[in-house]
Amino acid sequence: MSTELSLSNMPLPAHLRTIELDATTKALMGGEGSNSHRISIRGRVFRMVANGKEVAASESNTMNVVIVAAAENISRVFYEGAYDPNATPTAPDCWSADGVTPDAKAENKQAAKCADCKQNIGGSGSNGSRACRYRQRVAVLLENDPRGDVYQLDLSATSIFGDAENGRMPLQAYGRFLGAQGVPVSAVVTEMKFDINADTPKLTFKPTSYLENDAFMNAMEKGKSEAAKRCISMTVAPSKSKQQALEKKEEFAPETPKVVEAEAEPVVVKVKKEEPAPAPKADVANILNAWDDED
Repeated sequence: MSTELSLSNMPLPAHLRTIELDATTKALMGGEGSNSHRISIRGRVFRMVANGKEVAASESNTMNVVIVAAAENISRVFYEGAYDPNATPTAPDCWSADGVTPDAKAENKQAAKCADCKQNIGGSGSNGSRACRYRQRVAVLLENDPRGDVYQLDLSATSIFGDAENGRMPLQAYGRFLGAQGVPVSAVVTEMKFDINADTPKLTFKPTSYLENDAFMNAMEKGKSEAAKRCISMTVAPSKSKQQALEKKEEFAPETPKVVEAEAEPVVVKVKKEEPAPAPKADVANILNAWDDED
């Protein structure tokens, strides 16, 4: 059964009939219109990671989630040298959060603009791929824990671009499919499934059911949370060499001398002693008149 038939057979609930598409769904449609919890898909296994440590892994090749937020832009990441899955994670040599220009903090920028970069040409990477990889981050809730933590899911180009096949879609095709029906992605339960025919971990997406009103309201609120914003933000830690340089600079930085203001000296104000006012001069005419009266 095709995906379109499976959704069309489910009447759109009343609470979804008058709402507009949200920014998350538009972001997944392809731009139209450091998180402590994440889901890793390393080795084609859904792995729950908390604070950098794997805490659980699923034996199933599917996982049901609710997508509550998505990065507005497709980001770019470039690592010089071959990928080693066993190596300690390091900062990329160059990266771009908006897919247009390299980040100002990138230590080894490859070009002024991503479109003009030699690493953006097909064949610059292994097996005819591009050396600079596309990435998109989304924030999801687990279907069985909708009021729990928001998880980050970081997807590569194979999970983002492409066409639908047998009712299963890559991320952008999935967003366009829901958007064409006026359904926000946060209003449905999404089934993520590994493509067993892909050489590298690749996810496809499919809606399974609508959310009830309370669950949908919860998903909308979770999508506006700070945790969701962190999930979809591209933050890159400084490389080891730069971090060491920063720590060394801080270690040997001279202390800023403290400026101590001297206590003000008391000011002595001399008060001029006032001279007694001179006696008023007698009126001569009055004196003479007084003498005349005495005679």
